[in-house]
Amino acid sequence: MPDPQAAAPAFSLTEFRAALGMFATGVAIVTARAPDGAPVGLTVNSFASVSLVPPLVSWNLALNSTSLPVFQAGTHYAINVLGAAQQDLALRFAAPRVERWAGVAWRPGMAGAPLLAGAVAHFECESLALHEAGDHVIFIGRVEHCDHRAGAAPLLFHGGRFYTETAL
Repeated sequence: MPDPQAAAPAFSLTEFRAALGMFATGVAIVTARAPDGAPVGLTVNSFASVSLVPPLVSWNLALNSTSLPVFQAGTHYAINVLGAAQQDLALRFAAPRVERWAGVAWRPGMAGAPLLAGAVAHFECESLALHEAGDHVIFIGRVEHCDHRAGAAPLLFHGGRFYTETAL
């Protein structure tokens, strides 16, 4: 396997981020409970389906995230796919905040991970595998329960801006 540190890329970090931004994604908040029971959550746009049988999903978290130890040690988490009206929530959970949960409506899922009110879908997962890659950890979760609001408009992210769907 080639050494990922062997050669410097022929492009800048800024160019790489701009190119990645051309891939439109959904927006989700991944949530869990800390050992003391406090809710923990952060905004991601790295959520993806891995397998239908068994039902597996993935998401990524930066190695320098203050939430990383909670997700590494935890057995369960929830992925809350945000709706078009939840841009403020996406921004709240993306920014460093002391009290990001103040006034946020949620209920505990089957294993206790917070399920956010208004989300267009929830995926309640058992943490199956973690893989360190570059400056992130890739989490693979086995979906134990999911639900969705049929016909609800999702929150989308592209080129550094939020959007919602428009049929072509």
